[in-house]
Amino acid sequence: MKKHILIVPGDGIGQEVTEVGKAVLVKIAEKFGHEFTYDEALMGHVAIEATGNPLPDETLEKMRNSDAILFGAVGHPKYDNDPTAKVRPEQGLLKMRKELGLYANLRPIKLFDELLGASSIRPEILKGSDILFFRELTGDIYFGEKGRKNDNNTAYDIAEYSRYEVERIARKAFEAARTRGKRLCSVDKANVLETSRLWREVVQALAPEYPDITVEHQFVDAAAMMLIKDPKRFDVVVTANLFGDILTDEASQIAGSMGMLASASVGDSTGVYEPIHGSAHDITGKGVANPLASVLSAALLLDISFGLKEESEAIISAVDKLLKDGFRTRDIADVTTPADKILNTQQAGEELLKRI
Repeated sequence: MKKHILIVPGDGIGQEVTEVGKAVLVKIAEKFGHEFTYDEALMGHVAIEATGNPLPDETLEKMRNSDAILFGAVGHPKYDNDPTAKVRPEQGLLKMRKELGLYANLRPIKLFDELLGASSIRPEILKGSDILFFRELTGDIYFGEKGRKNDNNTAYDIAEYSRYEVERIARKAFEAARTRGKRLCSVDKANVLETSRLWREVVQALAPEYPDITVEHQFVDAAAMMLIKDPKRFDVVVTANLFGDILTDEASQIAGSMGMLASASVGDSTGVYEPIHGSAHDITGKGVANPLASVLSAALLLDISFGLKEESEAIISAVDKLLKDGFRTRDIADVTTPADKILNTQQAGEELLKRI
């Protein structure tokens, strides 16, 4: 198979972990006889510094001309501490999603048994958890009208959804549920929000088309509680942009660390694959970032964009072997982990490649 992959490292540790993710793709191509070509592009703070634009036209063009995108992270403390900044790294992320039509964000929350002790949740609650989140990605409060009024003393952000936007993400979730445990939980706040009432109405209208799927509706606050109390009750979860952003970060505790969670953003064109963690400037340059979320994102890329399931499973199996052999990065190590088993970013990549 011949494919062209764009690497967009972004900011902070995104640059460190995507290096490992790319190395894994190179190894897979060698092992399985594929021909992958690569290019790189700027986005986020580094793009603002170089061009004044968080998503330069050149980057967007490269994205449109690639078969898949392996992405790192964007962000910088400079903007976090300056709410008046007009140009921000995250604007590039939102524009990319809109321009590429990336309306569905898939976030698998699967726990490797060796990491039961890495979470703050009791092992007996966690064991067997396997959740697939579908987060709508191009609507809601993130993309609605926003601004200031009353002499800059009042701020507003408008949440808006159309029936079509809800239906297309819900259908993807229903179809995924058919390949898993045949259970779908739709999360909203229909007791308060009109957008959530439309959301629930659309999901209820679709349900009769999928009679084999058991559908449950939960308010977002109840779902947030149940994710910690009984994560095994969830199979496929579908929810709006803002709720999905928060719930999936909460769910990272199920996997033990954000450094273990991959995601896929798909829609009308090129798919984007990235860790759910941010740019983490507090550890940037220290070589301690966990690259496994980027590696697992590469596995998603091979499976979803290229249909290479065996190759994808080879990566997941290598991660499993690495953990079974007792190796950990700092974020998933505990007091029982021997010092010689705690790896830096580069070492984790090297050990992983040996196991593919």
